Amino acid sequence: MPKELERDLGLYATITISIGAMIGSGIFVLPGKATGIAGPGAILAYLLAGVLVLPAALSKAEMATAMPEAGGTYLYIDRAMGPLPGTIAGIGAWFSLVFKSAFALVGLGAYLLIFVELGAGARTVVALGLALALLVVNVVGVKQSGSLQAAIVTLVLLSLFGFIAGGLVEVNRQLYEPFFPTGAGGLLEATGFVFVSYAGVTKIASVAEEVENPGRNIPFGMIASILVMMFAYTFVVFVVVGVSPRGDLADTLTPMALAANSFVGRGGEIALAVVAVLALTSMANAGILSSTRFPLAMSRDDLAPPALGRIHDRFKTPTYSIGFTGVILLVLIAGVPVLQLAKLASAFQILVFAFVNAALVAFRESDLGWYDPEFVAPGYPWVQLAGVLGGAVLLTQMGPIALAGAAGMVAFGVFWYRIYGRERTAREGAALDAIRRRTGDYSVALTEEQLATGGGGGVVVAVGPDTPVEHEKTLLRVAEPIVRRRGGRIHLARFEAVPEQVTLSSAAEVRTEADEAFEGQAREVAAELDVPIAVEEVVAHDVDHAVVNHLETCGANLLLGGFEAERYHGEMLGRDVDWYMNHVDCDLVFVRDRGWDEVDDIAVIADEGPYDPLEILVADAIAFEYDAGLRFLYAVDPTASDEAIAAIESYHERVRRLCHVPTEREILTSSDRAEALATAAAGADLAVVGTSAHHIVYDVVFGALPDRLARSLGSTVLLVHSASRRRHTFVRYLLDRFVF
Repeated sequence: MPKELERDLGLYATITISIGAMIGSGIFVLPGKATGIAGPGAILAYLLAGVLVLPAALSKAEMATAMPEAGGTYLYIDRAMGPLPGTIAGIGAWFSLVFKSAFALVGLGAYLLIFVELGAGARTVVALGLALALLVVNVVGVKQSGSLQAAIVTLVLLSLFGFIAGGLVEVNRQLYEPFFPTGAGGLLEATGFVFVSYAGVTKIASVAEEVENPGRNIPFGMIASILVMMFAYTFVVFVVVGVSPRGDLADTLTPMALAANSFVGRGGEIALAVVAVLALTSMANAGILSSTRFPLAMSRDDLAPPALGRIHDRFKTPTYSIGFTGVILLVLIAGVPVLQLAKLASAFQILVFAFVNAALVAFRESDLGWYDPEFVAPGYPWVQLAGVLGGAVLLTQMGPIALAGAAGMVAFGVFWYRIYGRERTAREGAALDAIRRRTGDYSVALTEEQLATGGGGGVVVAVGPDTPVEHEKTLLRVAEPIVRRRGGRIHLARFEAVPEQVTLSSAAEVRTEADEAFEGQAREVAAELDVPIAVEEVVAHDVDHAVVNHLETCGANLLLGGFEAERYHGEMLGRDVDWYMNHVDCDLVFVRDRGWDEVDDIAVIADEGPYDPLEILVADAIAFEYDAGLRFLYAVDPTASDEAIAAIESYHERVRRLCHVPTEREILTSSDRAEALATAAAGADLAVVGTSAHHIVYDVVFGALPDRLARSLGSTVLLVHSASRRRHTFVRYLLDRFVF
């Protein structure tokens, strides 16, 4: 039986853990560099950063109360959005903590040098030594107790409030002018720069399993800690700016010691340095401890090598994960400028917080039965959207290095998942399930509407002067049940092209034997039909545009014509079928005619994604007319998850209930989905498949199933295209393929 952690962390402990993860380099090191970016406006930058952190804090608080177990950012994002976003977020959170720890150690080295004067290069050497010492501490498993953490946090907070109280009466108002020397751009850049100061606010979620009354203490602890730190940060920086020489402040890594020296003297500088050393040591150690747990967690989820998940037999710590993180940490301290360390840490954290907000949306929209949080984040989804947009704005203002770092992290996460994690993971996130079900719901609703309303208006059956009689009969046999179901009449239109030098009026007056034969044949066919039919002949210089004009003239809302598959895309009346899909504002049915005898079995095939609603209407109408059955064919990859197959089966069941004839479904499993569908449809008397205008990238990557079926099947194939699908973008096609 698995052991459970005792829930012994009360509200105060929760708040101190959250504050303790925030008190550090954000207040003891960053203010000086922030004023170098925005001048005195850095005061508001801290306040604005706190506001932009709130959406992610609220989102994570809700998820923590729904899943009050040991975990963290990576866990929530992975479970909400799947292993790919989880990989990106895990790597991003890991990088952010490593960069933040590196920056904290550089700042810690700077504060230690206040006690002992050494050369200019000593700061890096001291930081490297401290990093090695803390890595050893993490390997052997020595860590500070909760009571010591609370004591340090309390001491640091009291020191900060004492600093504020003593400094407010010493500020020089002239040092606040001009307040925004670099304008709004500088303010936003500084806000992004100090954003990492609040990164620890969500750390409490990592120990949620140990918090008593998590539904109350986790959200209240997060919100209270943010408000406390927003107050502390804003007023501390207000004092620092108001008492420190601006030139010295922008160049220092010990801004609070500089400020204390300016209004208290050397004794105040030493006292602040002691407090800073305690806070930065605690923060750096916690950062190293937390950052090493991300490779550990990803290893357990098969997204990182197994070695990173191994626990040392003696020390009971993930030594490989600590060692790997330590190497990166040392390289960063030695080789990356201090300002860029802070910027990249903030950039990665902004990106991770955007994923946190998106994860909450995924959980909410997935409607999972087990997702039942005690605390519900207010303002959904606008608060989460504001958090994502606010983070995006900050990223664009932080400079090319931070932006490139964030983009590079995403690219590396995708690359790593593709080459390592994809083959080792089969789970899905709540977001994918939510999108899949919503896509299915939307398609079912459109199908239900299509079957219920019909559409009316009638059908234009387009033929040419050389169209054989048997092919004409096939087109009319397809059109008849559609008109019977949708209403209106059949407009059998024969389109004839004449040279540009011949006037249309003179061409229309000429009656040929072919014209007489067409009219006679049309009368014979019309007598066999049980729906209204009008026979028309159209002469034109430009046949394809004449088809469009004729549709508008007769008020029909469906165009039906032949599909000649000799050319790459197929043609109707000598024009590429893509042209009609892109220019005709009505439903389309292209018929690849291979004869029409008895129809007992109709195969309905989806080219990825849901079925086209018109595809189902046409198949159902023809099956009802000829007393046939429908067979819905769908193919999935062998790696498809159980959730995906269950969603597809549910979708098919709902579609089946909308039909008026007996139906069956076949969900095929094959790595060559197109071949599997073609083989399964080979025995059908008639095949109906949705089609769309070709996209060269999509066709190269995924192939063109409708064209393949039209060429390979021995039976007549109907290629169906709803007018609404003209508005589908390439991204939409990719989304349909991805979720279904």
